[in-house]
Amino acid sequence: MYPPDDLKQQMQRNIQSRLKKIEGQIRGLQGMIAADKECEQILVQAKAAQSALKAVCKLILKTYLIRCYAGGAEVQSPEDILRNLDQAVEVLSRFIDG
Repeated sequence: MYPPDDLKQQMQRNIQSRLKKIEGQIRGLQGMIAADKECEQILVQAKAAQSALKAVCKLILKTYLIRCYAGGAEVQSPEDILRNLDQAVEVLSRFIDG
């Protein structure tokens, strides 16, 4: 039911790497504010950080779905499959921009 360990570790490294980059972006934003940079420059960087965080959320959701729902369907009852799909829809619906 779970992905192989090497795939799991690769996904975790990818997410951690992206989060470290975002952390750097946030520190950069703090520095820009402290240095009294132009508002437009700050907003551009804030939007970049926001987009990067959104991409990480998508990757985490993908990882979640792979970890929790990929494979194993052949050993689950139809009721279990529907329950798992309902749970996945619930999680995904919290992240849909609306």
